[in-house]
Amino acid sequence: MKIIDILNKREMSLSFEVFPPKKESSFETVEATTEEIAACHPAFMSVTYGAGGGTSKYTMEIAKNIMDKYNVPTLAHLTCVSSSREAVHEKIEQMKQLGIKNVMALRGDLTPELEKTDPSTWDYKHATELVRELKEMGDFCVGAACYPEVHPDSVNQKDDLTHIKEKVEAGAEFLTTQMVFDNNLFYNFMYKIREIGVTVPVIPGIMPITNANQVERAIKLSGSFMPQRFKSLVDYFGNDPEAMKQAGIAYATDQIIDLYANGITNVHVYSMNKPDVAKTIMENLSNILGKDFNR
Repeated sequence: MKIIDILNKREMSLSFEVFPPKKESSFETVEATTEEIAACHPAFMSVTYGAGGGTSKYTMEIAKNIMDKYNVPTLAHLTCVSSSREAVHEKIEQMKQLGIKNVMALRGDLTPELEKTDPSTWDYKHATELVRELKEMGDFCVGAACYPEVHPDSVNQKDDLTHIKEKVEAGAEFLTTQMVFDNNLFYNFMYKIREIGVTVPVIPGIMPITNANQVERAIKLSGSFMPQRFKSLVDYFGNDPEAMKQAGIAYATDQIIDLYANGITNVHVYSMNKPDVAKTIMENLSNILGKDFNR
């Protein structure tokens, strides 16, 4: 099933992101973890793609396994900036052969090696180019990323919004946000993109922080704003692992419920490959998921 068809149902749904192993020796462990999450039967699951394409083989294997074994639609990530056009086209053909229909088109992080080179020599500079090629090369449902708090490489939010609109005009059928810890920032972002004519579905990304050490990493990865109520939670419970885990899941659940209550029907959870966290959130929302409260 294509992701856009799930989004168009207007039912409350939850999806999870998982990541592949960095090395082959960890593959079976990670595969088992992703299967546990798939057994929760989320609306779909996305599988990330390592910097430089180093885990691309595992991305496709895990995505196909989830589809075949659990009948859960998958969204395979694909990055382009650190790859040649030939290599990217090869990956696209592999996806077609495996029956992968949904692709998250990403520029990808700039590796230190790449930053030392001349950008004019890169085959890809922006995700927009990858979006366009995916639509030209196959019957893919293509998603793209967005940053409610402005992409770190953008000059300002106006510039960032322009690039988002370009991705949609190139063929992106939905957008997924970087992790958000303050829903008001997401609502403000939604107002701004609708104002410039971007009408595709936007899925907010929520990351349950289940240990205090995740906070610094989350800020480094996304530059996300941490509201005071969340900081207070970490300060108070951070030294007790079990309490912090419970409080972090509760905070994420509260965010998701607030999003649903304000008309957002689809939410994506960055699960960090933690089946227990995914299961608990699904249980917390058991009487909400799959319903259309606008009927």
